[in-house]
Amino acid sequence: MSLTEQEIVRREALQKIQELGVEAYPAAQYEVNTMTADIKANFDENENNFQNISIAGRLMQKRIMGKASFAEIQDSKGRIQLYVSRDDIAPGEDKMLYNTLFKKLLDIGDFIGVKGFVFKTKTGETTVHVKELTLLSKSLRPLPIVKTDSDGNVHDAFTDPELRYRMRYVDLTVNPEVRNTFIQRSKMISAMREFMTARGYLEVETPILQPIYGGASARPFKTHHNTLDQEFYLRIANELYLKRLIVGGFDGVFEFAKDFRNEGMSRFHNPEFTMMELYVAYTDVYWMMDFVEEMLEHVATQLHGTTEVQVGENLINFQRPWKRYTMYESIKEFTGVDISEMDEAALRNAAKELHVPLDETMGRGKIIDEIFGEKVEPLLIQPTFITDYPVELSPLAKKHRTHEGLTERFEAFCNQKEIMNAFSELNDPIDQRQRFEAQLELGKRGDEEAMQLDEDYLRALEFGMPPTSGIGIGIDRLAMVMTNSPSIQDVLLFPQMRLEQPKKVEEAEE
Repeated sequence: MSLTEQEIVRREALQKIQELGVEAYPAAQYEVNTMTADIKANFDENENNFQNISIAGRLMQKRIMGKASFAEIQDSKGRIQLYVSRDDIAPGEDKMLYNTLFKKLLDIGDFIGVKGFVFKTKTGETTVHVKELTLLSKSLRPLPIVKTDSDGNVHDAFTDPELRYRMRYVDLTVNPEVRNTFIQRSKMISAMREFMTARGYLEVETPILQPIYGGASARPFKTHHNTLDQEFYLRIANELYLKRLIVGGFDGVFEFAKDFRNEGMSRFHNPEFTMMELYVAYTDVYWMMDFVEEMLEHVATQLHGTTEVQVGENLINFQRPWKRYTMYESIKEFTGVDISEMDEAALRNAAKELHVPLDETMGRGKIIDEIFGEKVEPLLIQPTFITDYPVELSPLAKKHRTHEGLTERFEAFCNQKEIMNAFSELNDPIDQRQRFEAQLELGKRGDEEAMQLDEDYLRALEFGMPPTSGIGIGIDRLAMVMTNSPSIQDVLLFPQMRLEQPKKVEEAEE
């Protein structure tokens, strides 16, 4: 491993620290009794509070000024100034701790613990007067330090997206505002979970390794189980397992699930992503539309105190009711073309006139979906339900009760992207078998995302499943909206990346 000049200097400092008899990576617990944000928010000079505090975090700044110096420490809640006096942290004649350790061997990025009391400087800055300083962990690599000049201009910011996503641990340290995105994501999931459990629905876990992949149209990742000598797939969805539980007698089940789809990557796609799927017996897709409107109105309010969320240049409002179109209505509304009675040949001509690219593997349903994706989806900013999808696009949805060739399905779109998908679930085992067989035919035509035929799931349906509605919500895409994040990588702590280029990483550290 080649080391930079700064990394060599830090390793030399580590050796000197050890020669001084100071433990650079102590094992003992360090007691913390407050946080920087608590101090800044609640310190009162008149009350003389925070007089026996203990905090810990990274050393982020150090200004040596002879016998006394100033520094900054950063914990998970923020930063605060430190005042470090030689005579306070090195009582008597032993000046080693200050003169050698603090002044010369501690570096930006080192974890330290400090004990002391809080006061305000002459300039009015809340500061910790350090009485005791402990090295908790020596940092052997320098952090990229953001600098701000006298005019407020930022220099050397850690902004390269590839490096930020690859070294999230650095990103969270030097760009602490990034943490708020993941705090908000966690609060979003908690609000959804509380909303569903309050209505009596049960959170469950279903298999990630599946012998037959299903529940969605996607290419899977494949793996091999050595003991069973059997091929397995990482799940693309958990739908079929959750509906087995409805067959088994649960009235409502949900799961926050990691799903895996072997597809391209973009600012809206990651091969590993999180879905929340919910299935409720004795309901239909129209009930589910009302339910999800109420839930996301609740989530937005919990996170932002209002149903309105600023996303880029758009102010998105989750207040009920949302706009609703059928798929055919939406295409006619935004293109002026009525495709509702067109066969496959006519649809291909319409797509050509609308400049929508197609390929020969696409059947009627896929062509409609391509037209919608190209000409309608980019125009859907506010939360919008698109309903009544063609049967060919919805092999797990119940046929529409009044419109031939359609299903009782909706997708909700927001900020130009689909964020959820729901059905009145198909519970007729004979119809379901026919739909699976139609998917197999699409697979023979070259459709790599066509569904497989799952005999065990069909057997479950043959035991009887009550009328049920189900929904899958893309947690990552919803988090993008709720946190005003432009890319899915911004709401994933560790997004999938190509193998790193060492030279680029080394340049960032320099």
